[in-house]
Amino acid sequence: MEYRPEGCLYETPSNQRYISTPEGLSEAMEKGVILEAKAVLCTSSHDLVTELPCARGIIPREEGAIGITEGKTRDIALISRVNKLVCFKVSELYLNENGELEAKLSRKAAQLDCMRNYISKLVPGDIIDARISHMEKFGSFVDIGCGIPSLIPIDTISVSRISHPSDRFIPGQLIKVIIKGREDERILLTHKELLGTWEENARRFKAGETVPGVIRSIESYGVFVELAPNLAGLAEPREGISAGQSVSVYIKAIVPEKMKVKLIIVDVCGEYTPPKEIDYFIRSDHIDHWKYSTESSEKNISSSF
Repeated sequence: MEYRPEGCLYETPSNQRYISTPEGLSEAMEKGVILEAKAVLCTSSHDLVTELPCARGIIPREEGAIGITEGKTRDIALISRVNKLVCFKVSELYLNENGELEAKLSRKAAQLDCMRNYISKLVPGDIIDARISHMEKFGSFVDIGCGIPSLIPIDTISVSRISHPSDRFIPGQLIKVIIKGREDERILLTHKELLGTWEENARRFKAGETVPGVIRSIESYGVFVELAPNLAGLAEPREGISAGQSVSVYIKAIVPEKMKVKLIIVDVCGEYTPPKEIDYFIRSDHIDHWKYSTESSEKNISSSF
């Protein structure tokens, strides 16, 4: 069974077959198959009601997520699933008092299955899918499988510094992350290593070109402009600008031994730059070591897993 973030399973032919008929739900219950459907209601008692073509699906509060019963997971984890796809296993099929088919479902059972057969076997350096669930100033919360949450700290999102994860991601976005390690029951994640080394990014630019960029910070000695998520250059000071603005910049020089890109701001093009589509440089499903620095640089910026 493949364990992925919620929202990846719903449109698959097998999921649609199982959820579309009473016979399909019965078969899925017997086989212990994880299914997906949209949550359309969270009741006053925090039960989730799901939209099934052939039945009314109900996920009781205590079956809504790992940790709800013990108080380790807050009820907002259930409330926030309304109008979104949720995974579950079918626990019971029965006719209600009106003779209509209802299905008792368990999202918790799907998560426990995912923890036991997938997440518990992940090791540092493994590269997996994750979905952005929500963002805070300190980092981005992601679903790493069946709605199980983890956090990408803001300083591990990219080498180029950002003021908020929304500078890089949008809610619901499917991304890649690297398993950094474990701390008690938490899975530690990182992302920046997937965005390329200094040299890989700098290779895409040439001195003399004028290219788009985003102002990330303004210092007394110059302006840091992001050219790519893992590459920023320093432009000469300029008045009347602010962080987050979209600009065009002229590339004066690219200096690999100092890992520097010298820039001149040509024009301010906009007040807000939406996140760009992410371009990953690593295509494998595991990494042991990553070195951002160039061979000629005195700096050693690297990660080992």
